[in-house]
Amino acid sequence: MGGGWNVKTVLWGLLPLLLLAAIIGFIAKVGTGIDGEAAAPIEQLNVERIIMNPDGFVVTLLNSGPEALTIAQTIVDDSFWNASYVPGPTLNRFERGTVTIPYPWVHGDPHQIKFITSNGLIFTGEVAVAALTPQPDSQRFFQYALIGFYVGIIPVGLGLLWYPFMRRFSIRGTQAVLAFTVGLLIFLAVDTFEEGFELAAKAPGVFQGTGLVWFGALLSLFFLLAVDQMNERRMDHVLREGRGVSYKLASGIGLHNLGEGLAIGAAFAAGEAALGTFLIIGFTLHNITEGVGIAAPLLKDKPTAKTFILLALIAGGPAILGTWTGGFLFNETLAALFFGIGAGAILQVIMVISRMIWKESIEHRIASVSWSNFVGLTLGILFMYVTAMLVKF
Repeated sequence: MGGGWNVKTVLWGLLPLLLLAAIIGFIAKVGTGIDGEAAAPIEQLNVERIIMNPDGFVVTLLNSGPEALTIAQTIVDDSFWNASYVPGPTLNRFERGTVTIPYPWVHGDPHQIKFITSNGLIFTGEVAVAALTPQPDSQRFFQYALIGFYVGIIPVGLGLLWYPFMRRFSIRGTQAVLAFTVGLLIFLAVDTFEEGFELAAKAPGVFQGTGLVWFGALLSLFFLLAVDQMNERRMDHVLREGRGVSYKLASGIGLHNLGEGLAIGAAFAAGEAALGTFLIIGFTLHNITEGVGIAAPLLKDKPTAKTFILLALIAGGPAILGTWTGGFLFNETLAALFFGIGAGAILQVIMVISRMIWKESIEHRIASVSWSNFVGLTLGILFMYVTAMLVKF
């Protein structure tokens, strides 16, 4: 049993991999031996982004199909149009290209851009409302940061201000507040998964966006559980059950608020300023309860002002990053992955707070599943559900 590592052992470990690589290379070069051609060409062209400037459209494309493809013609609003291609009209697999189309688009009007490949397949990009695409500059950078500050940091900070009021609660009242927090998190977890799946459906199919959401959620959940177990022996009881839980909660909510910032930034980048303003108001009202949830695990602690500031920055700061990303550079595939990671983090915090309620119930000999906890849980879900109506469209 066992034994040391030597050259012979390493070679035996590498041998199956080398043989596998040789077999795959042989099949790729010689083929399977079955003759026949596909009934139809297999091509997939994704329109990743459409930028509008005074001279026309600049479209970013991705060839996510299995083979190279060539763009033969470009159509804008049912009219054939000249265009220039970088690096060229032919894109290899996983290669991105830029198409510049000098077209006199009309502000506020919808436009449709079609690309016809040499095999006759058509791929379409839509412009719902034409408007100049914001260019990265210091003013726009600051404006987006201010939007993220309004949406993320301010409402979370306002929610944290309820901490002195909540400290007056009895043991049962404290548990009801924790149950309220679990209700908030359950809604956020479901909403985060839904947003991730919606983005995954828009991402190129080759990247398996739905799988990225699940993988991101599971891996982040298991990673945080592993970190939690590793820190069990190093952290004292108060830090583990108080500030430590609040920091975890703030981190999970921060990833969710990153997604909210993406939605707002993307709305402004698409020229939908009215929608962006509506989202700002809705998310601000929606997020104030997040501060209440973050403060709940601290009710037995004596946190300093620095702790509250850090919690507000951790939970609300990612909204600024999301607004920058959504406004200047948006990628559905990465966004779907981020939403999955956020959902996994939220699930882990739900488990931690539920364990807190259970342990405290045993310590004080009260029921962990009580009417007060049920009411708190239900109110948390209902409150988030009602305020979410302000941002659904």
